[in-house]
Amino acid sequence: MADLPRMFPEWLDRIQIKYMNPVIRPLAGRLPGIAKLTHRGRRSGRTYQTPVTAYRSGGEVAIVLGHGETDWVRNVLAAGEADLQLFRNRVHLANPRVVPPGSTVAALPGFARRQAKNLAVFVADVT
Repeated sequence: MADLPRMFPEWLDRIQIKYMNPVIRPLAGRLPGIAKLTHRGRRSGRTYQTPVTAYRSGGEVAIVLGHGETDWVRNVLAAGEADLQLFRNRVHLANPRVVPPGSTVAALPGFARRQAKNLAVFVADVT
C-alpha cells in the first residue's frame, strides 16, 4: 500500500499516541463517537486497543484515515480481522480494506464523506 494522504502531521501522531490515547482509551466504546478497536500486532502478536472514530451502517464499518497508514491499519489488514466496541455494541470485523480518497462509502455520514474526498477510508464488514 502506497503512502496514504494525511490530514494531521506526523509529530501530532506521536503526541496523540503517547499522551492523548491513554486518556481517551478508557472512554472509548462507552461514549458515542469514540470506538475502541481491538487488534493483534502483526509482528509481536500482542493485543492492542486503539480509540478511533468509526461509523456503522448495516453490515459495514468505516473509519476515515486522517492519520494515513497507521500501525493499527497495517495490523488489521495483516490479520484480516479485528473487534470493535461501538457504544455498548461489540462487533467482529472481517474483510478489512482501504479504499482510496474520493470513493463512495455507504457507512459514512455526510460530514465524513466530505473528509473522505481527500483521505483514504478503512472499511470492514461486520460479522
